[in-house]
Amino acid sequence: MDNFYDVIVVGGGHAGSEASLASAKLGSKTALISLNIKMMANMPCNPSIGGSAKGIVVREIDALGGYMGICADHEYLQMKMLNTAKGPGVQCLRAQADKKRYPALMQIKLLNTPNLSVIEGEVVEILHDENKVLGVKLKDGRELNSKAVILATGTYMESELLVGHTKTKGGPDGEKSSIGLSSSLLSMGIKLQRLKTGTPQRIAKESIDFSKTEIQYGNVEDQGFSYTSKEFIPLKDQIPCYLIYTNSKTHEIINNHLLDSAMYGGIVNGVGPRYCPSIEDKIVRFSDKPRHQLFLEPESYDTNSIYLQGFSTSMPKEVQEEMVHSLSGLENAKILKYAYAIEYDSIDEFQFDATLMIKKWPGLFISGQICGTSGYEEAAGLGLMAGINAHRFINNLSPFILGRDEAYIGVMIDDLVTKGTKEPYRLLSSRAEYRLLLRSDNADLRLTEYGHELGLIDDDRYQEFLTKKETIEKVLKILDKTYLGETSPINEALPSLGFEKLNNGVSARNLLKRNGITYSFLKKYIDIPEDLKLDKLGEDEVEIIAKYEGYIEGQRREVLKFRKLENISLPDDLDYIHMDGLALEARQKLDKVRPTNIGQASRISGVNPSDINCLVLNLKKRKLYDN
Repeated sequence: MDNFYDVIVVGGGHAGSEASLASAKLGSKTALISLNIKMMANMPCNPSIGGSAKGIVVREIDALGGYMGICADHEYLQMKMLNTAKGPGVQCLRAQADKKRYPALMQIKLLNTPNLSVIEGEVVEILHDENKVLGVKLKDGRELNSKAVILATGTYMESELLVGHTKTKGGPDGEKSSIGLSSSLLSMGIKLQRLKTGTPQRIAKESIDFSKTEIQYGNVEDQGFSYTSKEFIPLKDQIPCYLIYTNSKTHEIINNHLLDSAMYGGIVNGVGPRYCPSIEDKIVRFSDKPRHQLFLEPESYDTNSIYLQGFSTSMPKEVQEEMVHSLSGLENAKILKYAYAIEYDSIDEFQFDATLMIKKWPGLFISGQICGTSGYEEAAGLGLMAGINAHRFINNLSPFILGRDEAYIGVMIDDLVTKGTKEPYRLLSSRAEYRLLLRSDNADLRLTEYGHELGLIDDDRYQEFLTKKETIEKVLKILDKTYLGETSPINEALPSLGFEKLNNGVSARNLLKRNGITYSFLKKYIDIPEDLKLDKLGEDEVEIIAKYEGYIEGQRREVLKFRKLENISLPDDLDYIHMDGLALEARQKLDKVRPTNIGQASRISGVNPSDINCLVLNLKKRKLYDN
């Protein structure tokens, strides 16, 4: 084993995997240090990839050259497109992934990537001088030097498992916790915060009466997360999930034992996720609801384990038995693994910048749940960005930062560094103000250029992308120039869709704007050359561009206004605390966040339009802005 690397990544979860693969692929000699090599890219909680907003992030990771989408498309159990009854801005994929085969494929990639060494060990200290980080020290005394360090520790730092009134040292999925690294960070003047998450029970499949459940099938068999995937699992071969509900007996058991839970028993110190609460928290917060949805989700082709989605709890095991057996279909259920809550250390907000580097310590980057996020997809997106920026930092290259109008990954990072978080942050489509631009279908059109420029997308894939992009443009031009009238064969089919027959000529592109007319239907009546055929994603892009053209242009105009504010830079030396005209709260928030531009300053909670005007006036006085 060498003792010097360009980049050291601490942690082998979804963040660490993407960070180390990106760094190594870009040419940096990289070491990935994992507590347990066999648990790299593990899925300790929900056995799924994607979901609301998250599915778009997975496609963004793929478009930039990451690996999560490729793994997710490998032997998944079920694929669904969510929100199909809503507009394209919120539609996204969710795969029921294989808990065993997903990490196995990622581990093969990690262990066989040039420039990447995988080391099993526990990091207990960050090596540094007065100005920068120098590497890491392992528990066994080994010291590894590097130009940059990426912390991707997930939920392991000083982690404790909570079941009832019992709190024990331990990490997720039966792993050990990481001890000592938190103390090292504190000694460097880095503030930490305590967060909490949890996971529900796993049930033996053969002990469930599925006749009492509602079956939930997949609905996608012609696309996946990765733009490189060409083969998909037919619907008939996908494994269903099942829907059940809590009931009055379940609620009674929980209410009678609230003080027995870790959450309501007074031993929880960390803050839990708002959008993924424990079942006892749901019962208390939504006491007017007679029932809550739960999903029975298979975890793998290779196990009989069923994940009880929505039933996360920190109740004692004997109470969990009562709770589970109160559910319809689970009266005789065998619990393979009991639910637990887990508390862990993460970095307090506002200490890292948009490159994910700790402001006080050049070369120290963070990614994943240590940033205050939750979820595999958020972690992988942050890991990819940290790996890219660590490589660029040590090579004196300009940082790579995605805007809020370019990617959900950009929205997430901007939210974290501008607004901070006091609870595990989860991406939602509602967080993106330009979500019609940040669609699931067009992640490649938005980001593949970047991936190629960075060096993560090879020339062959890039050429394939350029061909697809050119094909879409040519198809749209054909739709513009093709007019359909009363003699067109399409007239015989329009009444079946609820439309009157055409009397006057209408361009195919305008006809495609009508609700209910799809590109797959329309192309049968248009002369589209054989070499301009598109796959399902390409056809979706053509259809959405045509149907939502006006709305898309409207959002692009909003982006131009937004970018004007982003282009007004704020100097590092501004004294916000003593700046005349700023409200007290604005002074404190601006001084804490230290925004880099007016646009970022305007998104800080507690900073009002009058404060922004004051900032602009100050810049004019200093002749730093003359518009």
